[in-house]
Amino acid sequence: MKRGIVAKVQPFPRSARCAKRRRRGVLSQAPDPPLLLQHHQPFRSMEGWGNLPHHVVLEIFRYLPLMQRARVSSVCRRWNEVFHIPELWRRFEFELNQPATSYLRPTHPDLIQQIIKKHTQHLQYVSFKVDSCTQSAEAACDILSQLVNCTIKTLRLISTARPSFMDVSQSHFASALTVVFVNSKSLCSIKMDDTPVDDPSLKVLAANNSATLRLLKMSSCPHVSPAGVLCVADHCHGLRELALNYHLLSDQLLLALSSEKHVRLEHLRIDVATESPAQAQFHAIKSSSWEALVRHSPTVNIVMYFYLHEDLFHPFFQDQTPVTHLYFSRAVSKEMLGRIGLHCPRLVELVVCANGLEPLDAELIQIGRRCTSLTAVGLGECQVTCSGFVEFVRICGRRLTQLSIMEDVLIPDGGYNVEQVHAEVSSHLGRTWFPDMMPTW
Repeated sequence: MKRGIVAKVQPFPRSARCAKRRRRGVLSQAPDPPLLLQHHQPFRSMEGWGNLPHHVVLEIFRYLPLMQRARVSSVCRRWNEVFHIPELWRRFEFELNQPATSYLRPTHPDLIQQIIKKHTQHLQYVSFKVDSCTQSAEAACDILSQLVNCTIKTLRLISTARPSFMDVSQSHFASALTVVFVNSKSLCSIKMDDTPVDDPSLKVLAANNSATLRLLKMSSCPHVSPAGVLCVADHCHGLRELALNYHLLSDQLLLALSSEKHVRLEHLRIDVATESPAQAQFHAIKSSSWEALVRHSPTVNIVMYFYLHEDLFHPFFQDQTPVTHLYFSRAVSKEMLGRIGLHCPRLVELVVCANGLEPLDAELIQIGRRCTSLTAVGLGECQVTCSGFVEFVRICGRRLTQLSIMEDVLIPDGGYNVEQVHAEVSSHLGRTWFPDMMPTW
């Protein structure tokens, strides 16, 4: 094969090459390399690449996918040294997918073993991304169980599709988490939505990471009770952000979080979704319980994400609710938006992805007048007259720093058409504004 390639290159005649060597005084028995290799620029410039400073090569490695990073580490000794610098392995995402259910390429098993063997103690910001297969989630648990000498600060367990972690046996999942919770002792941020984490696991977390934990997200975790949440809040005095499902929220929990011994939360994120058909009905929270939380944590952001159908909204916003950020992923009624305008004076951001066919002029204008902290609005499949929308923007003025309105939302009327709206709205906002063709939130 080599002879064929060299023959096609047509090197100089041997007599000419020998004469050239004699003039240099360095006649050698070895033939010259093929002309093709003599003029191949990457080979000629490799010496320069090999002399790059470690910190420059390290920055290049950070931009490479994991498998490419592993391949280029074999180019030269210096690059292999950079490949093993601890700083390069502080952030790592294990992608665990099954070929039958995902088109994404998983992290190679050999690379996983190399990381566990050589870089466990360097890992600080770790994510496990799994698909819907139980095998992927079990593989993630197996890797977690091996992180004995870890110093992890951030842990993310991400399911790209359900059920994944929820299909793993609870004992297997809990024992794997315990390894990290016990050995790390420096966890400050944990996200483990849609997992079988339970109260005993949270007790282990609180006992070993009480001085460092600041963020805990565990929505859709049916084995966690309010007692488990309180255990974390009792011991982790640096906790600033908590995310959980609405079914865990209660008057008792809010009052407990408002006691003097508890930290002042900066963010409370609440997912409002039906975990099962049996949870189709939702309980109401008293306004006095909300008020107690705000008195204890005056600057707290209360963020609520709704994934409900219209007929399930009855318990919400009947009284004063200090929510600051509201996101509705499904249709929400005019009556519900009217209650928001009446009972949510701290509202900062409102996103409505869908509504019926009735214009929301009155509800939107009421929200603009009464929610004086409102700075961001997004409207998707809704209906608002051009005149009503202009009036809403006039009321809010330049405090509306984010305004994402789909063009189809605006209904021309006697006051304005869609072409005129952008100029009028721009004048009230103090900047150029156009309706969106696609949602930007």
